[in-house]
Amino acid sequence: MASSPLGRPTRGTTGTNRLRRNDRWIAASSALRRATDPLVVDLGFGASGVTAFELATRLVRVRPDAEVRGLEIDPARVATAEEQLVEVRAGRTAFAADLPVSFGRGGFEVPLPGGRRAAVIRAMNVLRQYDERDVPDAWRAMAARLAPDGLLFEGTCDEIGRIASWVDVDPRGVPRRFTLSLRLADLERPSIVAERLPKALIHRNVPGERIHALLADLDREWERAAPLSTFGATQRFLAAVTALRANGWPVLGGRTRWRLGELTLPWDAVAPQD
Repeated sequence: MASSPLGRPTRGTTGTNRLRRNDRWIAASSALRRATDPLVVDLGFGASGVTAFELATRLVRVRPDAEVRGLEIDPARVATAEEQLVEVRAGRTAFAADLPVSFGRGGFEVPLPGGRRAAVIRAMNVLRQYDERDVPDAWRAMAARLAPDGLLFEGTCDEIGRIASWVDVDPRGVPRRFTLSLRLADLERPSIVAERLPKALIHRNVPGERIHALLADLDREWERAAPLSTFGATQRFLAAVTALRANGWPVLGGRTRWRLGELTLPWDAVAPQD
């Protein structure tokens, strides 16, 4: 247990299924699937341990030996999560009684028992109250606790998990990819994600910045693909992303991820213009 955790307590709420899009991304990641020690940290889990329980439930489907460690700076939140874990162990919840989850107190220093290193650190909705200039140091501090092939996923989502975006950061603290993930049903325009960009990008959605250009181009292709709405929002999004890539944006992945409302690009494609 860290005596002086690095960082400030998160101030947001914890919603059931709020982080399902990020859970799905982590479950598909090579950082988890190829890990020698598939330990995943849910950093800043919030007022309830539910996100750690949900994450573990999804991860053990692809890595039965996966473990989740929830960390929070606020000792009262840790105590609440441990009380919830007692209920889980007793079989009085919808979660499996033997779910591989534990909780502890910690911040950006990511304290782990036995000096273990995490295959994945998930830090969603943690940096929103920080200044943009604080982000690189926070990334480096967290990433230093990763295994050599591990990844940090840092980003933001809305309260019900329909709009999300995050950055993949390597063990050196270097950002590698940017992903936005949207619930396509009833989506008015993809640029709604501007409200939930990671701290490193949220103030850069202005003319002259790459992220602004990306969202403007994605909105334009979404509008051009409007006739495909007859066949559903998924077909419309597929067409928009296909056109985006044809126009020179270095879109990663393929239709399997796009069908989920995900769009991923190399970090350099959206990085701030400094």
